[in-house]
Amino acid sequence: MTFFTHDKKFYKSLFAMLVVVALQNLVAYSVNMADNIMLGNYNQDALSGAATVNQIFFIIQQFAIAIGNALVVLAAQYWGEKRVEPIKRLTAIAVKLAFLTGAVVVAICMIFPTQLISIFTNDAAIIGQGTRYLSIVQYTFLLYLITNALMAALRAVGTVNISFYISVVSLIVNVAINYTLIFGKFGAPEMGVAGAAIGTLVARILELIIVTIYIYKKDQKINLMEHGFVKRFFSGDRMLRLDYTKTYIPIMISLVLWGVSVPMQTAILGHLSDDAIAANSVATTFYQYLKVIVVAMSSTSAVMIGNAIGRGDMQRVKSDARTLSVIDIIIGVVLGVTLMALRHPLLSLYHLTDDATQMALNLIVIMGFIMMGMSYQMPVSMGIIQGAGDPKFTMHMNMISTWLIVMPLSFMAAFWWKWPVEWVVIVVQSDQVFKCVPTFIHFVRYRWIKKLTRS
Repeated sequence: MTFFTHDKKFYKSLFAMLVVVALQNLVAYSVNMADNIMLGNYNQDALSGAATVNQIFFIIQQFAIAIGNALVVLAAQYWGEKRVEPIKRLTAIAVKLAFLTGAVVVAICMIFPTQLISIFTNDAAIIGQGTRYLSIVQYTFLLYLITNALMAALRAVGTVNISFYISVVSLIVNVAINYTLIFGKFGAPEMGVAGAAIGTLVARILELIIVTIYIYKKDQKINLMEHGFVKRFFSGDRMLRLDYTKTYIPIMISLVLWGVSVPMQTAILGHLSDDAIAANSVATTFYQYLKVIVVAMSSTSAVMIGNAIGRGDMQRVKSDARTLSVIDIIIGVVLGVTLMALRHPLLSLYHLTDDATQMALNLIVIMGFIMMGMSYQMPVSMGIIQGAGDPKFTMHMNMISTWLIVMPLSFMAAFWWKWPVEWVVIVVQSDQVFKCVPTFIHFVRYRWIKKLTRS
């Protein structure tokens, strides 16, 4: 037994998948950035209206990730055993859940559009723009959930290139339609925020069409459409459905509770000062761009550990996990140092007040250290440990850290103790660092290795 894995195929598979998934995440993040930039240049109320709807989408996104991650946890182990039929049945279960979730969300958006937007703002103009945007973009929620479930099935067996191509096509189509319809270019009507919604809707339709065609025509690993996928969709498998539900629920609770906390944390910083809002926005933008690599490492780790457990060599599972955890640390240091080193040239792209500029410089340094902690705890807890079949650990850790520690302390630091903005940001983001301790303790015990497949 070796402490680290020396198999060259392991490293080749790891970095090939990591690069593609990171690029996919980067392109997907750029879609939202492009929307914000164009709507920001069109009308501030339109931008704010779309931003409020994106808060709703952010919560839906957590459901989509949970549905996909639960599928990956189980399907990756079956793929390690080279058993395809259970993967087909699990995919049908995940797609059905995605469809039902999306249908419920669309119904709620259709019945209570104004009430949903009013949760985030009282401004009548913003509510008007938001409801106009939501009336079209609500249908994308269902499409997104189904597409994400199908792409998770492909990711579980190591097929990730198609996800990147879909993201690139989506970006190009979305930006082109947005530019045309928001501003009324090339003879098209000027539709403002409705044009942005149409661009998103067309892009989501195209995403689902492409992944469906790929699965039907090109995929040779799962052959999902072979021998009655529709029949599996309606019949299901009681035991596999039970396995999926037991995996999905803790992942969903963890992600949704975290997703609800993010807008609240943003609201805390938004009540401090105009300079604080601007500085935090700039610092967070750079941080989010580098974070896509960490998120990609989490996704990649889950697949590789699941496959390793399916193959049945538990000593190899441990050496693979140790190798991944050390790579996480190295990536974190590189990303953190890069963020700090580039803070001056990056900030030169913005026109901020002197106070906001200095604050942004300080926040970027803080986010650099936060990045180092997150780069270890997220891929290990949500990638290795959760991907190995132990989602309850991540759920318990996130619930305690977010709602019993970070949120109360953040409110007190901002509104009770009146701490400086930099210290408030440290408190808000502190869980990304202190969660390293319970993650490491749980990791080295190896109790998270769980065989989830059925004979």
